[in-house]
Amino acid sequence: MIITTAQVPGRRPPLLITADAVAAMAPGSVIVDMGSSPLGGNVAGSVPGEAVVTPNGVTVIGAENLAASVPTAASNAFSRNISALLLNLVSASDPDHRELKIDTTDDIQAGVVVAHGGEVVHPAVAKLLAADSANQGS
Repeated sequence: MIITTAQVPGRRPPLLITADAVAAMAPGSVIVDMGSSPLGGNVAGSVPGEAVVTPNGVTVIGAENLAASVPTAASNAFSRNISALLLNLVSASDPDHRELKIDTTDDIQAGVVVAHGGEVVHPAVAKLLAADSANQGS
């Protein structure tokens, strides 16, 4: 598998893989042309938004406007992570009545809980605050 990514805003992307190179590849090879656009692509024969199979069995995927699709996937992944974190921070004994249940011995919570019960419980933050206090006192 080959992935090409070269683009030049407003201009034709550079041709990185020629027709001869594609023709010399083994059947079943896959090329993802992330530089594919109406102006051209990094791969000879690439078509924006389409997967083309060459006569010798090479699949050339023209990933049209891939940059515009990344924010949606990233947002979805981030929201799933936040949801999982929040579910980890609440008790699940009664699904109708969940409450915050902080456990600083839990590896996940130890990494995200900064203060609990009026105390700074995150070791790195506590260390920074101690160093700052020492610098201000001298």
